[in-house]
Amino acid sequence: MLAERAARLGIDIELKTYQSSAAPVKHIPDTLTIQPLLVSSPVIAGQLDLANAGYVLESIQTATQGCLSGEFNAMVTGPVNKAIINQAGYQFSGHTEFIAELCNKAFPVMLLANEKMRIALVTTHMPLAKVSEQITAHRLEKVIVTASADLTRYFGISRPRLLVCGLNPHAGEQGHLGDEEINIIIPALNKLRETGLQITGPVPADTAFTPNSLHDIDLVVAMYHDQGLPVLKSHGFGDTVNITLGLPIIRTSVDHGTALELAGSGKANPDSLACAIQQAIILAGNAMARRGTPIPEPVLN
Repeated sequence: MLAERAARLGIDIELKTYQSSAAPVKHIPDTLTIQPLLVSSPVIAGQLDLANAGYVLESIQTATQGCLSGEFNAMVTGPVNKAIINQAGYQFSGHTEFIAELCNKAFPVMLLANEKMRIALVTTHMPLAKVSEQITAHRLEKVIVTASADLTRYFGISRPRLLVCGLNPHAGEQGHLGDEEINIIIPALNKLRETGLQITGPVPADTAFTPNSLHDIDLVVAMYHDQGLPVLKSHGFGDTVNITLGLPIIRTSVDHGTALELAGSGKANPDSLACAIQQAIILAGNAMARRGTPIPEPVLN
């Protein structure tokens, strides 16, 4: 598939087969070291194929298992079409949840970050009508504790300062526009403050992202996908990286979807993928530094 696509785009690249027993070597331009996986059906650029859904999941699983075993230092994922994987008979809500299951059912927290801000999500890929029932004190506390700990672990922020959005307009307006803030969010945040976490909120989402609100804030916690991510992407679409917190491995990804209409055209923008790779290298280097392990040159497979 890669050889065919390279030929179609006029890219002269040498494909090398990955050997797990070989010593790591510095990446050589115009080469790509790959671990071949077989597709079930010929791949046509821009066309979804139910038969190849298993291939997509196998590639994610192979990378995850390599990271869990210590063979790989980090993994970077591209976008996938969730609908076609579900239509093929697999229960799949996204990379993050699938990888978490492979990591002994870890509790994942989706963090998207660029140079302007970082946003973590309490809920991720679910219909808006189901969000409210998923906003529980337990889930909110776990997301905030995980995000705070991993900001220290991955980014070296000793005491992260978090801003938490409310769920409802005006953060519920004292219960007149919804009672989740009064019954769930405020008690949970007060409990976490007692443990020493630095938390502001709940803040109405329509003012949470103003410069004054974000001053000295290391992370914004949004209640659902489209509460926080449109703001983030408006400040750096293509420069944003998806980082999964709460896992025993390092995983980054792009900030966009599949854009099937661009597949095979040579017009797709690779900036977010480049940012995701660079971020994975940085996080892997930070992890090695904490363990006192010598940091090698990046090896891009």
